[in-house]
Amino acid sequence: MSPVRAYSTAGARTSEADALVLRHAELVKRIAYHLAGRLPPSVDVDDLIQAGMLGLLEAAKHFTAGRGASFETYAGIRIRGSMIDALRKLDWAPRSVHRKARDVAQAIRELERETGREARDVEVAARMGLPLEDYHRIVQDSASCQLASLDDGHGVDRGDETLDPFRETVEDGFRVALARAIEELPERERLVMSLYYQDELNLKEIGLVLKVTESRVCQLHGQALTRLKARLADWRDRAGTRA
Repeated sequence: MSPVRAYSTAGARTSEADALVLRHAELVKRIAYHLAGRLPPSVDVDDLIQAGMLGLLEAAKHFTAGRGASFETYAGIRIRGSMIDALRKLDWAPRSVHRKARDVAQAIRELERETGREARDVEVAARMGLPLEDYHRIVQDSASCQLASLDDGHGVDRGDETLDPFRETVEDGFRVALARAIEELPERERLVMSLYYQDELNLKEIGLVLKVTESRVCQLHGQALTRLKARLADWRDRAGTRA
């Protein structure tokens, strides 16, 4: 390619990226406010927006049309990922929350391996030696503070890092495994995930749809996330064996 043509192509690409950023700036705000609904008041939504804009810029820079996903879907993943990275640097969630969430995921994983069916909350609580009320509190804290860590570093403990459940959908194998795991969730948990991540309802709005309290929605959400984390750990084990 001649230098003139290369320069022209690069200029066109930059122009396209700028246009994508301008058209989707509102997406950053929507995701930021949606995420902020699950966070402590100390987290400034403007910080989320700033981080999300960096994610949008990266998405616009690297997006290639014709690979199946729309730009909005691809950008949403990068925007959420940037926001989660920013939150992780703030270190706002207590380490005990992450530790307990991992313990719940491990208990679910063990029970579902043993029984061949979905683990019930009473069974998980019993396995952990906890009153059901304490188990529900852990699950609720997990959903409110942990931001759904589905990634344990392919079996390597990386501390208390947290990721958005859909961030790794850029990885084809993970996307397929995640979609299958969501489809296999108990009906109410699956509905909560759909309403929250696809329809972008907040927890209060989901409670109105399900006719339950916001606290109960938070429990269902956290339970779905920990169940997914447990099941995806099995997928990672199998993927590691095949590698």
